[in-house]
Amino acid sequence: MVADERDHGLFGPQSVTWRIMSEPVMWVAGVRALYLQALHPRVMRGTWQNSSFTQSEQAWGRFTRTIEYVCVRTYGSTAEVERAGRRLRRLHASLHGTDEDGREFRLDEPELLLWVHCAEVISEADIARRSGLPLTAAELDEFVSEQRRSAEVVGLEPGRVPASMAELEDYLAAIRPLLRACPEARRALRLSFAPRLPFPLFPLRLVVPPVNALAFASLPGWARQLYGVPVVPLNDGAVNAALRFTFASTTRLPVMVPGAVAARQMMRAEGIRSSRREHRLEGSRTR
Repeated sequence: MVADERDHGLFGPQSVTWRIMSEPVMWVAGVRALYLQALHPRVMRGTWQNSSFTQSEQAWGRFTRTIEYVCVRTYGSTAEVERAGRRLRRLHASLHGTDEDGREFRLDEPELLLWVHCAEVISEADIARRSGLPLTAAELDEFVSEQRRSAEVVGLEPGRVPASMAELEDYLAAIRPLLRACPEARRALRLSFAPRLPFPLFPLRLVVPPVNALAFASLPGWARQLYGVPVVPLNDGAVNAALRFTFASTTRLPVMVPGAVAARQMMRAEGIRSSRREHRLEGSRTR
């Protein structure tokens, strides 16, 4: 599954994507993306109607499959990415949802896929920036542009997808009037704070609640308000401090994400430092 020196798949060691996605703090970004994606009623209802969120085995099975897909998409070879993309597109094409008024819709409608993509990318970019990863504004724009390759894998036309942070923010501003926390989104939110973990994942019971709480707190104020949570003064400053602490702490932990270990090894081989800690280590060696 790990891209090798002959085939780096969609990205590679020179990409901003590898620098960002190899950081453990991106777990917070992944959960934040789910909370944000759930604010699109059709996305949430379609997901709820085709998944069993109240059954822990099925809910966590879906979550782990999503993680596996993101890992393949990020670090896999071209053939692996294409295979995963075909499988995902077939799945989406076979699924339908029903609006509150009874109208049926497909889960692979381009506007739904675009929202899911943009909510993920803005979450990853925002958490990377706020947690202290050493990234310039130009590099964040490059990350957003690189992610158009990910959008193409799910069936979107790259030209329709935001290619910079400014375009991403413009898209979010345009779609905000359509967003709300439907009953399914509110119920999913409540379930996320009291997760019933299947036995193989039981050791995570102490980790999941604080990660989920930080992910939710990192949402923009308007998103938290849609969930019915009042915006507390100074919240963003406290969240930024927590994100920086999480980033500083997790850079000392071994990387556990499939593909990320090999990605970091390739980046180091090419002289690319992914995290603030690696910048500090490099500086200490040259003094």
